Amino acid sequence: MTSPSDDDIGESPETTASPYIGAGLLDEDMGPSSAMAHLYRGEIHRMKLWRERLDRTTNWAVIVIAALLTWAFSSPNNPHYIIFVGVATLTVFLVIEARRYRGYDIWRSRVRTLQENVWAYGLDPDDGLADDNWRETLGNDYRTPTLKIAAEEAIAHRLRRIYLLLFIVLLAAWIVRITAFAPEPWTETAAIGTIPGPIVVGFVAVFYAAAFVVALRPRTWHARGELRSEDLRKR
Repeated sequence: MTSPSDDDIGESPETTASPYIGAGLLDEDMGPSSAMAHLYRGEIHRMKLWRERLDRTTNWAVIVIAALLTWAFSSPNNPHYIIFVGVATLTVFLVIEARRYRGYDIWRSRVRTLQENVWAYGLDPDDGLADDNWRETLGNDYRTPTLKIAAEEAIAHRLRRIYLLLFIVLLAAWIVRITAFAPEPWTETAAIGTIPGPIVVGFVAVFYAAAFVVALRPRTWHARGELRSEDLRKR
């Protein structure tokens, strides 16, 4: 590449800061490309670490639930409400994982911004930029990192991905435990101490209704969720 002229060096930032930084991306001697590549690698690394934290939380949730269900069905004399301990534990794991997902979304959104506006443009400039203001958006995010999604949306996302299914498994196990494993009517078997069975069933119904509402209600998703796209699955 030719060295910049004196006139080029004296240009203002507004003139030199072209939005088309992807142009010449594959040139071997391009300095900005090298710096952007290191930045991209760093963001990928951080996103990978937070993705692993999410997976660890899910793994522990599955292990704890499997252990509780094994014990609950190991003897007909074991109390059915031990499954509610699994529900409570799973809820704690869900909240923890939702918080981690909000952090993970910070790094993932940065990676997608670079992919859409630098690498995609460098490989195929004909389609233009995904966001003409991506420099300003990314710069502001580096100056002041902010959470992009609300806690309720993060909980809904993790419910849809894995936790709603785990909750359903616990519900099915509890129903089987109070019906098939006891000679008494379920209204008596579902009781916990002095709490009547119908009241316990009512609490369970309210909890699961709330979980389904949070997970399935219509919403505008702020998380970068291309993998949820129906068009992607049809390709």
